[in-house]
Amino acid sequence: MPNFGTLRVPRNIVFGAGQRRAVAGYGRELGSRALIVTDERLGADRELRDLVDALAAAGVRSRVFAGTMAELPLDCLGAGCKAGASFGADLVIGFGGGSCLDAGKVIALILAHGGQPKDYYGEFAVPGPILPVIALPTTAGTGSEVTPVAVVGDPERAVKVGIASPHLIPHTAICDPELTYSCPPGLTAASGADAMTHAIEAFTNLRREATGSVVHEHVFVGKNALSDHFALLAISHLAAGLKRACDEGGDIEARERVMLGSLSAGLAFGTAGTAAAHAVQYPVGAMTHTAHGVGVAVMMPYVMAFNRDHCEGALAEIARAMGLASDEGTVSGAAVAAVEGVRSLFASIGIPRTIAELGVREDQLALVAEQALGSVRLVKNNPRPLDAASMRLLVDAAFHGGDPLADIPFSETRKAS
Repeated sequence: MPNFGTLRVPRNIVFGAGQRRAVAGYGRELGSRALIVTDERLGADRELRDLVDALAAAGVRSRVFAGTMAELPLDCLGAGCKAGASFGADLVIGFGGGSCLDAGKVIALILAHGGQPKDYYGEFAVPGPILPVIALPTTAGTGSEVTPVAVVGDPERAVKVGIASPHLIPHTAICDPELTYSCPPGLTAASGADAMTHAIEAFTNLRREATGSVVHEHVFVGKNALSDHFALLAISHLAAGLKRACDEGGDIEARERVMLGSLSAGLAFGTAGTAAAHAVQYPVGAMTHTAHGVGVAVMMPYVMAFNRDHCEGALAEIARAMGLASDEGTVSGAAVAAVEGVRSLFASIGIPRTIAELGVREDQLALVAEQALGSVRLVKNNPRPLDAASMRLLVDAAFHGGDPLADIPFSETRKAS
């Protein structure tokens, strides 16, 4: 493996039970007027009241914006920016799931640089630092607390669109697994499956040539030695803890492993990026209004099978991280075990098997493939090249189901992992 590694990470990362109480100390160092970005449900939560009180005791005034909505429609982001501007916020605290954290990042961007979210779509369009963001996730899945991307819903776009820039990485990420104890099984499953997909795609992504300019040419630079470390750490913790956390929400060790896995997956894909599973989910999610984590998880076994000949060694390492052994004891056998292991894990926590079960119709498959190819920042990361024909092959397999290892043909030439 080439000796190249890089990471894009927050200034501070804090993980552990009870560590939400560290927020006020960091807030005091970063500003005097904090806009807390959350949603309606969490806006009435005791934990949020405790956060407001702790900030006040530290000399930080705060205002709560509880208008975050799923999929981040532009109207809710505009309302959040207006609330922050009228308050004179010099600090943003994102408190909640991925949508709340992404909203906090976008609001901090607009408060710093003005304009509208569409001015910053794509990669490297953010001109400089944004207001400092403290990210406090209450679910374990998106990894948004450590990543350089926020995804928004624009009514002028058929699918969700991303803003990707190193400037979007929160200043401080505080991951307290106690905040996830009340997550119901369905949300735990969707979030955890999202995290597993992040880790797998980061670890199997294309490895780019390590030129002296690669970190400046791509926000997501591809598979590398440092992102690999966090990807495998994530996979091992999620494989061990996710089903347990779904089956028994009071299993504290499982909750901790899932949140540590989610954080580690965010550190991996925040540098390496994601690929085909995420590209296909954007149109599927727009058509079916299903949870992002569920959509990417449905796609993941098919994508792994589709890519197998181009990342067989990486898939074998994933099998080892999951504690799986192949019958043959070969790299090829271990790669097969990884695909089957991920499919079995997702099935055990209630993830549907096909995109047809999500509500996609057969007459929509051509549009799904076309729109998935439009996610250039994701497609370019996939280890197996994607064009119109191969994307349609992948989408068709995910629609009709069956054995992904048998249904998706592979190239004759195996590629280096």
